[in-house]
Amino acid sequence: MRHTYRDVEQCATKVALDLISGKWKPIIFFHLSSGAIRFTELWRAIPRVSKKVLLEQLRQLENAGLVERTVHNNFPPEVTYQLTPKGAALAPILHRLDQWAMMYVQGVVQIS
Repeated sequence: MRHTYRDVEQCATKVALDLISGKWKPIIFFHLSSGAIRFTELWRAIPRVSKKVLLEQLRQLENAGLVERTVHNNFPPEVTYQLTPKGAALAPILHRLDQWAMMYVQGVVQIS
C-alpha cells in the first residue's frame, strides 16, 4: 500500500528522523542503550563533542521525551541520563539501522 502525504511534515518517518537527527544523537542513543550514565562519563565516551553541544543534544532528546535527566543530591551533585520507555522502544530500531549501515558500507546490501 502506498502512502500519500499532502505535506512532508505528515510523513511519520520524517517525524522520527527529526527526533534523532543531529551529529551526536545516534551516538548518545548508543551509549544510553546500555543504561543510565553520568554526564561526565557520556562526555568522555564521545571524545570529539563539546560539553555545550552534548548538553544541547541531550536537552533536545529530553524535550522529545526520549531521554530522562536525573539529578542525584550527592556531594558533588551528580546528573545521570537514561532512555525513557519511548527512547528504549527506539533503541532496537536504531540498532537494526546500524546493522543495515554496516552491511551497506561493506557492500553486502543488494540494490535491485
